[in-house]
Amino acid sequence: MAETWVNPKEQSGDGTLPGQAAGTDLHLELSGEGSLRSRLMHALREAVRSGRLAPGTRLPPYRSLASDLGIARNTVADAYAELVEEGWLTARQGSGTRVAPRASPLQPDRTRRPHRPARRHVLHDLMPSSPDAATFPRSAWLTSARRAVAAAPNDAFGVGDPRGRTELRGTLTEYLARARGVRAAPDRIVICSGFAHGLELLGSVLKGPVAVESYGLDFHRSILGKAGLRTVPLTVDSYGARIDELPDTGARAVLLTPAHQFPTGGPLHPERRAAVIDWARSSGGLLVEDDYDGELRYDRQPVGAVQGLDPDRVVYIGSTSKSLSPALRLGWMVLPGWLVDDILAAKGPREMWSGVVDQLTLADFIACGAYDRHLRRMRQHYRRRRDLLASTLAERAPHIKVSGIAAGLHAVLELPENTEEAVLRAARRQGLALDGLRPYRHPDSTMPPRHGLVIGYGTPPDHAFAAALDALSLALPDPPQDGR
Repeated sequence: MAETWVNPKEQSGDGTLPGQAAGTDLHLELSGEGSLRSRLMHALREAVRSGRLAPGTRLPPYRSLASDLGIARNTVADAYAELVEEGWLTARQGSGTRVAPRASPLQPDRTRRPHRPARRHVLHDLMPSSPDAATFPRSAWLTSARRAVAAAPNDAFGVGDPRGRTELRGTLTEYLARARGVRAAPDRIVICSGFAHGLELLGSVLKGPVAVESYGLDFHRSILGKAGLRTVPLTVDSYGARIDELPDTGARAVLLTPAHQFPTGGPLHPERRAAVIDWARSSGGLLVEDDYDGELRYDRQPVGAVQGLDPDRVVYIGSTSKSLSPALRLGWMVLPGWLVDDILAAKGPREMWSGVVDQLTLADFIACGAYDRHLRRMRQHYRRRRDLLASTLAERAPHIKVSGIAAGLHAVLELPENTEEAVLRAARRQGLALDGLRPYRHPDSTMPPRHGLVIGYGTPPDHAFAAALDALSLALPDPPQDGR
């Protein structure tokens, strides 16, 4: 059957085809010489050649484009008609004028591009510590979103308060006290877009060196470094960070992951929890508590927040990145009263980071109990994955010690000395994306380096998790030979 088309000149009087919405935006610059029609045709051809207008893209009705460009309607209609005849565009009754399917963008000159090695295809993502994206509670979240938006006052849709919505701060006050042992009040909570954002705000107001755990996220150290703050490493052992080293560091603040040390695993020992508060009180220092996965504990009740021991010496930071999704970009800082104004001054006079609708939705999601229900399901879900990881390694690689599995979304696999890089190369050959321990080590740390892998078990979909563990088992080193 032959293709039929209609001349744009034969469109309806208002320049639109039946069923076609008027007013589609199209940016064109009619530069160069020649008539307006020829310059318009040149601009449209270049937009197609460059790929800016992809095949199938619907163009605005000629009347709308003429109005936007400030030129006569007949000029646009004639240009469309000629480009249809040339094969650049097509026009169908009821479909409007579109870029022709055969119109392909200009290919770049690849001879001018630097050669880059091909990136190996990733079959299994075992990077820490992303949650399982498929488990996001879409229906419950949408229910809360509808209810929250319907109930929101009109001022919720104006300029955002940098403290965050009062509904969310009030709900978090109750939830954090109940679930994490945090002592808070709404006026001491500032909403942020996640831990990194909170740390950036703190970095702008903190003074002096900041002590950090010898193993931790390098981009957290980078955030503090960009703020002009030197970081000093604390030794990490099976009881967490060595708090007794703090007085000799000259630090004015210390950043810790007390509930589940990242990435090595394990909570901060109770005596050290008390010791860090004693240090903060006696020195006028500050503890920055990163509670990144405090709710995800599997073998016993979650460890409460250190903040509850002294709210005036601790900045508590949490987020939805592990419990719900990093895509929400929602976090919270529970601050000492004396620090609130400084943080708000650093954040600015209006909310520029976290969307009001998401804040309102999270407030409802927590208040109606959906958040607690979701966390209970996730603890069961991730515990099953954790157990499968442990049992697979016990069967396939019993010589590999697994640690840090009482909580969170990752485990640490201890490796023989000087084998980490070789195992990472073997893992890449198996299509695995995962981390070694080496990048987490502070460059100034004096503690002996550990050799291992940091395995995230939250990201792979259920149907692919067993295959990911099979590939991991194949990448691990063989057991040591007798006598070696």
